[in-house]
Amino acid sequence: MTGEYGRETDLPASAGAAGAFDLERFFPYRLSVLANTVTRALAALYQAEHDLSIAEWRLLAIVARFGPISANGVCDRSAMDKVRVSRAVRRAVQRGFVHRAVDPRDRRRSRLTLTPAGRAIHDRIAALARDREAQILATLAPDEVDRLHDIISRLQTQAGAYGAADAALDTD
Repeated sequence: MTGEYGRETDLPASAGAAGAFDLERFFPYRLSVLANTVTRALAALYQAEHDLSIAEWRLLAIVARFGPISANGVCDRSAMDKVRVSRAVRRAVQRGFVHRAVDPRDRRRSRLTLTPAGRAIHDRIAALARDREAQILATLAPDEVDRLHDIISRLQTQAGAYGAADAALDTD
């Protein structure tokens, strides 16, 4: 049987008790599937041509926008875990895309900046990313795109508030 999103399902649409958990309408699930689908489509463009992982591209994008920035800052801005960011930083430094220097204000930390080679790779991939984003968002009217950005910002703020509240509970 075909489900709501055109995928094959193992259960008939009527399966389950009334009020049962409907995964296909569960917002976090749908958002995750959408994000993964878009990420994979874009990753296919830059992995083949530039041999960059998703984490490495995210690192370059964040350092380009917010650098100089610490690895912890990259974690905060990307929601990637420290191990993934550390591996991406190590590989980007080895490939000459990112420069790591000791932070003069806190010698325990490093500041990350793009090298000229990193900037060139970033700029090429950013152009591809903008084109792909435009293709995906072309299904929406301009006012819908504006509303979508507003909705995402509000949901991010709300989710962040819950994350902060949950973290505060963990310390008790």
